[in-house]
Amino acid sequence: MQISYKDAADIIKSCNNVHILTHQSPDGDTLGAGLALHFALKAMNKKSEVICPDGMPDRYAFICDKYQTDNSISEPEYVIAVDIADAGLMGDVRKIYENRVDLCIDHHISNTMYASKILLNSEASATCEVMYNLFCEIGIQIDDDIARCLYTGIATDTGCFKYANTTAAAHKISGELIGYNINFAKINREMFDIKSKERLYLEQHIFDYMETYFDDRCAILCITEEICEKFGINVEDLDGVAGLPLQIEGMEVAVTIKEKKSGVYKISMRSADRVNVSSICQKLDGGGHVNAAGCMVTGTLEQAKEKLLEAVKSALEE
Repeated sequence: MQISYKDAADIIKSCNNVHILTHQSPDGDTLGAGLALHFALKAMNKKSEVICPDGMPDRYAFICDKYQTDNSISEPEYVIAVDIADAGLMGDVRKIYENRVDLCIDHHISNTMYASKILLNSEASATCEVMYNLFCEIGIQIDDDIARCLYTGIATDTGCFKYANTTAAAHKISGELIGYNINFAKINREMFDIKSKERLYLEQHIFDYMETYFDDRCAILCITEEICEKFGINVEDLDGVAGLPLQIEGMEVAVTIKEKKSGVYKISMRSADRVNVSSICQKLDGGGHVNAAGCMVTGTLEQAKEKLLEAVKSALEE
């Protein structure tokens, strides 16, 4: 059931001993929203723990370092999911929480409404934008730690404000957040400019592993375990790789296939403009945004490519 900001604010005011869920392969928005909520609850003298299925990546240490928990909430009174559009994105903790989410705070139009109550604003650029509005409704005093988390989420989900999902509200809110002591320039550099040597080496050879289809309007990039071992890259090094083929003139859809384990592939799709990749991924039990979405596909690599190409072809012909 979808609820209003006021209803969600009432829930936050009344809940305690909360587990805050972030999605697998965490990005800046899910971590920023989850940690901001944790810090806000702490300021309200409430206990909470952030549950991150894949752990908190080192590259987000600047917002994670101040998070402390004694893991004392073994049985939460309330479960809140942030930036999780589908229970399938809970990863290894899905069996524990799938039917226990009391409130989901999200901005994905593809949200499957799995939670008991949902605060959903699909016009927001990021879940951190939704969280900011919720904090205003509650009357929470934003501090440097909360501001740093919220800015990180908005900046990363808008591609440092260059993606089509960037809103006037995102600029306005971010303008307020940079007024806090958050060192926004360092955040932007950490998120968008700094890359490992292994990542840069991969980018130099990326065209060796890219295949183009449909008159060079679609590119598929396959990142297998073998390639990861060859270049010495880890999961964090792959952030942002999905959009690289869109730098090619005339390219409309970029598909990255990342091998999670044998027979299981994580798919990331990006589009330059008109193609709705969220619609494509929804057909494959995934979802996301118009120009950025994802899903999981099982089978052999060739079977995965066949499924994806069929779906992309239909979208390009619309």
